[in-house]
Amino acid sequence: KSRPVFSSMYCVNNVRRKWKEFEKSLGYAEEELPSLGGDPDWASYTLGVFICLSCSGIHRNIPQVSKVKSIRLDAWDEAQVEFMASHGNDASRAKFESKVPSFYYRPTLSDCQLLREQWIRAKYERQEFIYPEKQEPYSAGYREGFLWKRGRDNGQFLSRKFVLTEREGALKYFNRNDAKEPKAVMKIEHLNATFQPAKIGHPHGLQVTYLKDNSTRNIFIYHEDGKEIVDWFNALRAARFHYLQVAFPGASDADLVPKLSRNYLKEGYMEKTGPKQTEGFRKRWFTMDDRRLMYFKDPLDAFARGEVFIGSKESGYTVLRGLPPSTQGHHWPHGITIVTPDRKFLFACETESDQREWVAAFQKAVDRPMLPQEYAVEAHFKHKP
Repeated sequence: KSRPVFSSMYCVNNVRRKWKEFEKSLGYAEEELPSLGGDPDWASYTLGVFICLSCSGIHRNIPQVSKVKSIRLDAWDEAQVEFMASHGNDASRAKFESKVPSFYYRPTLSDCQLLREQWIRAKYERQEFIYPEKQEPYSAGYREGFLWKRGRDNGQFLSRKFVLTEREGALKYFNRNDAKEPKAVMKIEHLNATFQPAKIGHPHGLQVTYLKDNSTRNIFIYHEDGKEIVDWFNALRAARFHYLQVAFPGASDADLVPKLSRNYLKEGYMEKTGPKQTEGFRKRWFTMDDRRLMYFKDPLDAFARGEVFIGSKESGYTVLRGLPPSTQGHHWPHGITIVTPDRKFLFACETESDQREWVAAFQKAVDRPMLPQEYAVEAHFKHKP
């Protein structure tokens, strides 16, 4: 490991001795991002934690709480070294994460900037995980407020009133402030939320999906205040957590937490053809959500043009690189064939790397045995083109 740079007033022997103590307390950077590729080359010398480069920028934005130095490049005085040695990441987690709710989303290196920033602010600036009363905005079981929602037809974002009620097991939104009836009722049972800033075109963009007549419906929302939209996100996770606790009374928190919300396995453009495989290929936006492969004309469409269920190899599903030799009409050269018990689905990717990533996403689903409830989902699919 590289050694930190200390001022000349601090002798080499003491540096070596203190570094050994650092090694014990280092662990991973406080957001546990290094386990996914980050590297704790930085430290907050006021909090006594090692952090990765990505999080160091966020810490710099809260200077009243955290002051940051490079382990390798900056000079350290004796008091700062002593402080780091007597604190460390394990001690920080024990203090600042002592009361993190099970449902609260812990970001990873691959998550958007907003989630990582609000996690750090929640921990150190607001100290929400030391004082549970500060968690009320997302743990109370009821929440209402105004969010900007993208119109289904015109694409404009308009302010809409949203109400989340655990008691009714639903998220609702209203087209007018004085409306008696909601425009939509989204059952917590079938609801998912995932941050999509690039797709939505706003750094706080959240995509909410729910099932309507067993088809996936998308809505796209944001709030100007980062804390507000992350509180909504965690309130939705809390509501799903409590629903699942009732639905699966014997399940542990560790079993339920992965089911609270899910990021998509893969999204992007591919070409597709219809069931007869005689018409030309058309470019579509695809989303792989667990076992549902959905395709849209536009990434921000409210409803998918079609959905394909991808089951397990034990149920007769296979993923193949390439297309049948007789296939015509595709512009992109890198084909994929999905074989299901009923028919073959043909796709084409623009690049080899796209093909490789899509095949990996499909293979992940095919390799995983199906759960009992997934057979019921499969039965609803008509395998339309």
